[in-house]
Amino acid sequence: MIEAVGLTKRYGDRLAVDRLSFTVKPGQVTGFLGPNGAGKPTTMRMILGLDRPTDGTVTVNGRPFARLDNPMREVGALLDAKAIHGGRTAYHHLLCLAQTNGLPRRRVGEVLEMVGLSEVARKRAKGFSLGMGQRLGIASALLGDPRILMFDEPVNGLDPEGILWIRNLMKTLAAEGRTVFVSGHLMSEMENTADHLLVIGQGRLIADCTVREFINQNSELAVRVRTPEPDRLAQLVTTEGGKAVLDGESALLVTELPMDRVGDLAFDNGIRVHELSPLQASLEQAFMELTRDTVEYHAALPTTGQEA
Repeated sequence: MIEAVGLTKRYGDRLAVDRLSFTVKPGQVTGFLGPNGAGKPTTMRMILGLDRPTDGTVTVNGRPFARLDNPMREVGALLDAKAIHGGRTAYHHLLCLAQTNGLPRRRVGEVLEMVGLSEVARKRAKGFSLGMGQRLGIASALLGDPRILMFDEPVNGLDPEGILWIRNLMKTLAAEGRTVFVSGHLMSEMENTADHLLVIGQGRLIADCTVREFINQNSELAVRVRTPEPDRLAQLVTTEGGKAVLDGESALLVTELPMDRVGDLAFDNGIRVHELSPLQASLEQAFMELTRDTVEYHAALPTTGQEA
């Protein structure tokens, strides 16, 4: 388990992390989200003792990372897949880590097999693709068979098969009772992988809940109704206090009115309905809605022509 209490980090006048308090529990995949500049890498570095907090504390299984007796056996982390000596082979990179951390040599072959790099184990890392580098970084994190795993953007550079593999790996690790903490920007993947979410903006915690709770709390449920009388139904919905907009020639998108009430309105007024279905927002839509005021960098839309 990872626990942070009032975790704060300043770089001069800049407040990168602002009094964060959270718990990352075992047995689930916890997603760590936030816009660029929100403080995610800084937070992960403080968990691993790579940066010292200006204030507050963060512990791993009740102790600061620097005071763990066998760090690699307790925590495995992938923060930068490029942090590999390019002249070493994948095998010797992992062997060096194993030997310096008192891990058995056999574990090197086991993790290479686990991440699908056995056939290139004797190749130098400098010739690896981004995806192969990610797999080697994940192998390094798994080397000590730790109970806590931390991954920063683990799907970067992976092909669809690799993305499915890392998704299933994280779910399997969590199902074994391990603590899995993963940051990322690919919302569709996070929606398919994470059980719980921690969301930060401008260094502050702005959400700590399940994925489903997050979507429900930060998006509006819409109802799609397909009917040969959309104008008439729209008027009834508006009279009832809801909102309705056309979605094609014979369909409406209704908000601010429960789906059951929309169906009752149609039935009570003799309006035929060919479709009545809920449209739930995606994690990406909910995330954009919640964090729009905390985004540090805003890009302008490209222009398609020149002004006269």
